[in-house]
Amino acid sequence: MPITVVIPSDLAAAHEAERALLAEVAGCNYSEAATFAIKLAVEEGMNNAIKHGNRFDARKTVELVYDIRKDRAVITITDHGGGFNPAAVPDPTSDENLEKPTGRGVMLMRAYMDKVAYNSKGNQVRMVKRNT
Repeated sequence: MPITVVIPSDLAAAHEAERALLAEVAGCNYSEAATFAIKLAVEEGMNNAIKHGNRFDARKTVELVYDIRKDRAVITITDHGGGFNPAAVPDPTSDENLEKPTGRGVMLMRAYMDKVAYNSKGNQVRMVKRNT
């Protein structure tokens, strides 16, 4: 059954929510590689929602919904910001972007998770990781 956690736009609150999610992952005996992938992707997604989506606005919240099962984890993160176009994020590995500090989180989430999809507004990401 999915678990829903609503937190303020606060990085400490995000870390608490991440710890609870990772406890569920540990309880399902995920591999070390899958656990690392989930930890990295959730951290990046929550940071992006708070920093870029809600812009640290204390009046806005971030919703984390996760369904951790023995075979796969489904994680959805939603912020209340204006959204963005994930296809427009520059490739951080291109020579002209190597010195820029943006775009790496999206790239890492896509690299480590089995599926990453954004809603049409760009303020919600849904990620899936299989336990392999």
